Amino acid sequence: MASRFAATSTLTLTTSLLLTSPSRLFLNSLPLPLTPTTTTTSTSLLRLSSTATPLRNLMAHATLGLTNPTTTETPNLSFTAKDLDVAEWKGDLLAVAVTENDVARNSDSKFENPILNSLDSKLNGLLSEASSEEDFTGKSGQSTVLRIAAGLGSKRLALVGLGKSASGPAPFKTLGEAVAAAAKSAQAAHVAVVLASSQGLSAQSKLSTASAIASGTVLGTFEDNRYKSESKKPALRSVDIIGLGSGPELEKKLKFAGDLASGVVFGRELVNSPANVLTPGVLAEEASKIASTYSDVFTAKILDAEQCKELKMGSYLAVAAASANPPHFIHLCYKPPSGPVNAKLALVGKGLTFDSGGYNIKTGPGCLIELMKFDMGGSAAVFGAAKALGQIKPLGVEVHFIVAACENMISGTGMRPGDIVTASNGKTIEVNNTDAEGRLTLADALVYACNQGVEKIIDLATLTGACIIALGPSIAGVFTPSDELAKEVIEASEASGEKLWRMPLEDSYWESMKSGVADMVNTGGRQGGAITAALFLKQFVDEKVQWMHIDLAGPVWSDKQRCATGFGVATLVEWVLKYSS
Repeated sequence: MASRFAATSTLTLTTSLLLTSPSRLFLNSLPLPLTPTTTTTSTSLLRLSSTATPLRNLMAHATLGLTNPTTTETPNLSFTAKDLDVAEWKGDLLAVAVTENDVARNSDSKFENPILNSLDSKLNGLLSEASSEEDFTGKSGQSTVLRIAAGLGSKRLALVGLGKSASGPAPFKTLGEAVAAAAKSAQAAHVAVVLASSQGLSAQSKLSTASAIASGTVLGTFEDNRYKSESKKPALRSVDIIGLGSGPELEKKLKFAGDLASGVVFGRELVNSPANVLTPGVLAEEASKIASTYSDVFTAKILDAEQCKELKMGSYLAVAAASANPPHFIHLCYKPPSGPVNAKLALVGKGLTFDSGGYNIKTGPGCLIELMKFDMGGSAAVFGAAKALGQIKPLGVEVHFIVAACENMISGTGMRPGDIVTASNGKTIEVNNTDAEGRLTLADALVYACNQGVEKIIDLATLTGACIIALGPSIAGVFTPSDELAKEVIEASEASGEKLWRMPLEDSYWESMKSGVADMVNTGGRQGGAITAALFLKQFVDEKVQWMHIDLAGPVWSDKQRCATGFGVATLVEWVLKYSS
């Protein structure tokens, strides 16, 4: 990922000159390529490296530091939609979601909301008394939990605030996460969730609300403990969603929520895994496991360095040249289990399993070198979406998942500032900053994607610190010349609850990307860095193909929780499903 601050000082190292002829497309000294083997012995996330002999042969450095992920239990929650009197529900924890209006009281200090009033009557005023003492006003993020001796079928009652109002999936995902946190604190196995006010919701809104609650609960229950010496198993086993309807349509929506959440969890685990475990070869193995697990709809093609050389991917291979871990170009293809294909799409993810910055090594405050395992967050979103779609199996749409996986390291064989590399579409690039490496790998990946005959491409990348400066840690920037594609993806993000903001593609900024000795340089000036990065990628997309670039450098990682977010998976799935017949 390009540095967060373009003005941050960098240390440029001098190496001996590689004698290459101008016709050569990439640096000579590439690591000897090895081809991954696909195995179907396990579908667990990133656990194969500790159990399978082929991986030991494939990645000599996969267990650097004697670290292997341990087997942990993936949350296995069951969700049931019910219509019943909440006071009669029996279980460990009843969670009631309330807005600030729901906690309003009449002149007799009783709740005006009928559900809260009923519960308070059953508890002889305890709920009213406790909410007053705790100063619970229903604000977003507020919660309070009561231990109940008698009066209800539940052992505990939780009030969870939704704020002044709640609309769209985001607040209800947050509600699910809060319910999961309360369940964890209480070691509750059986939980119910009810909205204090659901009367005004349309039938479609009830479906999407239930789905968001279920998805949030799964994600809130998930803890990535694979690299901890001790961990506790989650107690939560079942969740009843009350008052939002029932029947096969809602059950289908809840299954979708589970499938989607499993893809987000997979994306989180990929990003959380350290670079000494998740090498380019291991990432390729994980992608191959998706194809083998869902072999009825997926095929996998993994290209080694020699095969990429035949395709003239000089831009990608130059980035990979310094690493002892060989590059792996990954191509998964989803085809529907039956029926015709009406649309062909491609999802391209940046797959830098570690980014040192190269000879423009990351230094100084804000360089984030210690977090550069997340520089494959784009590929994690792509493969998380692939996993979810492998379970959902949409009809009518063909999807290509493409990742040029490698590391950006430093060695005598590495790419140097000033080198000129040639991408697979013949365009030449003067490398004026080796820390702007992601766009070099994406260049060849985008050319490859266009050659698959697709109509639309979305690429996702932790590409620039400039986008974090512009939009902060929670919003991804989107760049596209296509208003049609922008509308589609923004609508998908509204359905997923992930935050996107369309940024300008200002063509006049391309002046700063021109080179005196090649077709272009790989970085412009400090100003508008996210825009010039997107303009660079545009040079490698066929004009007949609708294309969007998503810079998710900010929301890919949570500083508060110190782990990956799985950002992008849900929006990609929602977008693909728009094309499902």
